[in-house]
Parts: sequence; structure tokens; C-alpha cells
Amino acid sequence: MKIFAKIRFYWGAFVISFVSGALMIPAIMLFPKYKGSIIHYLNKVSLFFMGSKVTQEGEMDFHADMYIMNHQGIMDIVGMEALQNRHLCWIAKKELFDAPWYGRLLRDGEMISLDRSNKAGLIKLMKDVKLSLEEKKRAVAIFPEGTRAKEQTILPFKQGTKIIAEKLKLRVQPIVITGSKWVLNEHDKTGHSGTIYYKFLPSRTVDTTDKEWFNHIRQEMQQEVDKAFNIYQRNR
Repeated sequence: MKIFAKIRFYWGAFVISFVSGALMIPAIMLFPKYKGSIIHYLNKVSLFFMGSKVTQEGEMDFHADMYIMNHQGIMDIVGMEALQNRHLCWIAKKELFDAPWYGRLLRDGEMISLDRSNKAGLIKLMKDVKLSLEEKKRAVAIFPEGTRAKEQTILPFKQGTKIIAEKLKLRVQPIVITGSKWVLNEHDKTGHSGTIYYKFLPSRTVDTTDKEWFNHIRQEMQQEVDKAFNIYQRNR
């Protein structure tokens, strides 16, 4: 059955690349006022052709300024955009903006670039987040692990997310994602039809008097990851 999982991986990669490059980018260029709706609809199309779906537990807080998620791969974003209708501004590392297909999509989608190699990168990131929230009225979405995790354990969170949330006094909602790596595993290059699960945890307005709030969020998210595995045998 391994050969079929390999075939499904390359099929899924093709679907995402085709929809992004041949449909999403031209549509955004032609109809810039409808970027959000285009992105949501076409990510649903990608999931359909991959034979997969998304589901959620809990409610999305539409007053949140920042959504914090654990990260396994591209399906985390595809599923999130297909699931909800809020026009999010994703924060992604600068290298992705230089990629042929996805870079163009990130630039045309007016997402935020994070340059970790530049000491001034955090200052620019804070300005970009503030601009997105105050002028564009777009909440930001970020993977504070900073990279795609291979294992069940959530990696230590990068402190830049914490600093920005505290400086700007943001309302933060954590979201736990499980099942996305089953649908498309970029490490093993395998794919399957399946469901990606999004659990929306309670929001909190950052309280700088609580020095451990950021670690508490990570612990809460890890508990949900462990619960999904222990009860439903669902990997993150």
C-alpha cells in the first residue's frame, strides 16, 4: 500500500501547485478586492480533489488579533483557509517569498514576510503586524514553532511571537491542528484521503503580568495534541 500513499502525495502536491499557480494567482491579480473569498474557495477545491475534508471543534474568535497554530506542513494552511471565511494575514519566513509559485501567492496575497537572519527583522515584523491589524483590518496567523515539526511534541515557541503580542497588547487564540500530516506528509512524501481537525481553544488578551502566559498556551496545545493521539489515535 506504500506505493499508493506515494502516488497520493504527488497527486496532492500537483493539485496544490496547479490550483495555486494556474487558478489562485491569476484570480487574485484580476480581482484583488476578492482575495479572501478566492483563497477560501480555491483551497476548498484543492481539498475536494485530494479527497479530504476539514472539521472544527470550538468556535473561532472573530475578535482575536492573532491566531497561534502548531505546524506540520502546507495542509495546515490549505485546511485553515478552506475551513473559515476570515481574511487572515499569514506570517511566513522570507525564504518562502522567494519561491516560484508560493512566493508569488504570498506577495500578491499581501502576507507578512519574516526575515530571521536580520536583527531588524523583529522590528519590521511588529510594524507589519500593526499595519495589518489597524489599516488592513486583517488578523494575523502564525506558527510559533518556526518550522514544520516531525514528531508529536510541539517544538519550543519562538520568542518573537510573544514579544509582538505583548508590545501590541493583542488578543490571541490558540488553534490545535491534527491530521494534516496524514493527508500530506512532506517528510515521508506520503498522502492519504482524510480529515484535518482544528480545535479552537479559548482566547486571551495578553497580560504582561503573567510572565508564563506563552508557555501556558504551548502546554495547553500539547495537552490537546496528546489527547487526540491517546483517544483517537490521531497524529498531529
